[in-house]
Amino acid sequence: MPNSKTYLTVPYAEKDTAKALGAKWDAAKKKWYAPASADLSDFSKWQTEASSHSAKTKKPKNPASASTGTVTYAKDKEFIAYNGEQAPWL
Repeated sequence: MPNSKTYLTVPYAEKDTAKALGAKWDAAKKKWYAPASADLSDFSKWQTEASSHSAKTKKPKNPASASTGTVTYAKDKEFIAYNGEQAPWL
């Protein structure tokens, strides 16, 4: 199934212009998009190569933290971390 939304890179100052041309706001992704029924030539100004892909993946800044999670250290030496299932002091 083809992507029904073409995401756009619309600066805030130009949002009203994009909306007048038929662009819609995707609240979940916080991005403007052109619906499938719209003429994409009207939105060429805001289309980028990345926005035309239906599935865009982001690479993590630190590849090690992506697979193992983020390690944080408590300032309080008495702090006991746990996973939320059951507290270790019970």
